[in-house]
Amino acid sequence: MSKLLSLTRAARLVGVNRVVLQKKIQGGELDAHDGMVSVDGLLACYPDAELEDTVEIERLSRIKEQAFGKRIFERALPDAEVLAARVTELSKTLDRSQSQLKNLNDFLGKLLDRLDETECDAKSRQMMNDLKLWIRHEAESAMEPGLSNLLAIKDNMLRVMAAHVTVLPSGHDFLLEGQDTLLEAAMGAGIPLNYGCSGGNCGLCKARVISGQVKKTRHHDYVLSDAEKSQGCILLCSNTAVSDVTIEAAVAGSVQDIPYQQITAAVKSMELLTPDMLLLHLQTPRTQRLRFLAGQSVTLRVGQAFSAELPIASCPCDDRNVLFHVRRQNGHLFSDYVFDRLKSHEPVEMEGPQGEFILHEKSPRALYFFAFDGGFAPIKSVIEHAMSLNAESIHLHWIASTAEDIYMPNVVRAWADALDNFHYAEHIAGFDLRAMTDRRKESLERQLDIIAGEEAGLMQGDVYLAGPEAARVIAERFFLKLGLPRTRVASSLIT
Repeated sequence: MSKLLSLTRAARLVGVNRVVLQKKIQGGELDAHDGMVSVDGLLACYPDAELEDTVEIERLSRIKEQAFGKRIFERALPDAEVLAARVTELSKTLDRSQSQLKNLNDFLGKLLDRLDETECDAKSRQMMNDLKLWIRHEAESAMEPGLSNLLAIKDNMLRVMAAHVTVLPSGHDFLLEGQDTLLEAAMGAGIPLNYGCSGGNCGLCKARVISGQVKKTRHHDYVLSDAEKSQGCILLCSNTAVSDVTIEAAVAGSVQDIPYQQITAAVKSMELLTPDMLLLHLQTPRTQRLRFLAGQSVTLRVGQAFSAELPIASCPCDDRNVLFHVRRQNGHLFSDYVFDRLKSHEPVEMEGPQGEFILHEKSPRALYFFAFDGGFAPIKSVIEHAMSLNAESIHLHWIASTAEDIYMPNVVRAWADALDNFHYAEHIAGFDLRAMTDRRKESLERQLDIIAGEEAGLMQGDVYLAGPEAARVIAERFFLKLGLPRTRVASSLIT
């Protein structure tokens, strides 16, 4: 029987994302068995896959060729003990295969001997001789070295470089590379596992290992009971995967699964993006990181009294470094304090998260984002999360009052240059999107109508809107009137 692969591993081997394989399964081009695909089926869909160069070998070659490669090499590979364990596991598989081959050869020899010893008449003897010749011919043909299955070679290399982790009961899976912990690798793959401090103190990331081998790589103060240890419980923040692993762990499926938190962070840096837009970088303590879903907001409090609710402009995969885009609003106490008085390393209180402007992760549809002025902040967070999930198609339209309101053009243009599945366009309204008149409303609707006409797949996609209420409400009504179901139009208000 052909070897079965998870969708994550199969997608990695042939150089596509999971969504592409899921569509082939839905279209009947690729057979699936309990969420797994066979190597034969994969090769039938991608006959040229075996001719592609090994991605992991290329990556290692590049690492070796770089100056100061040792540091990068150590970061890319698991530690020596984990690497040795993975090679040992492959060696065991090879030994089992060789042992099975030897047993098969012994069986064939015994079978031919028994056929020789069988007494029968002349007619049966001829049939017996023909059968023996056929068996020898088929056995020799099977033993002849054929063309190398480079897909299988790539899979073996991948097993050395990365462990495949399956999460139950949610069914999520991801690859763990380098020296990441199970929690770090899951967060990097956009999977919101349950956790708290990330430092081994709270025990909230406790999970049970169902199969496979893990290794403790970091000390933790949280004490697991003997009963928990006997059941295979570990802390995800302190362990890595040695082999392919299946764990039982809680995954946040909605905003209700994220706890309300109060954290005192510190100002790491402040950068003026434009005279009226500031990038605020807060860093949480190592033992108390902010857990949130991409697109959510928190309440910030500075100077002990001035507060504002702001969307998070960074990905949940880096929970300790939290970014915000703060717009200058003269006379607004919070804004004035941030622009005029806030200092580096100063404490800032964070409370939250709140909000339901989050990515519909299970949707297979293309993603269309519309950011109006500062609405880019939550959309940036959601897009970065979608990228970590290998979303198939991402479209961003940044509609701004003025050219200056597109305050991070280099970021989105870099995405467009680097990613084949990311498409970006910017539009200048020429008027304040926060103060709409009937004429401005008509102008914005015309602009949206032009975009909808140019985006052939928009009516089959999911739409995300974020920005000042005046513009956002007009856009939401426009897309609903166009015929999009309300369940496929998400919006977030930015003050």
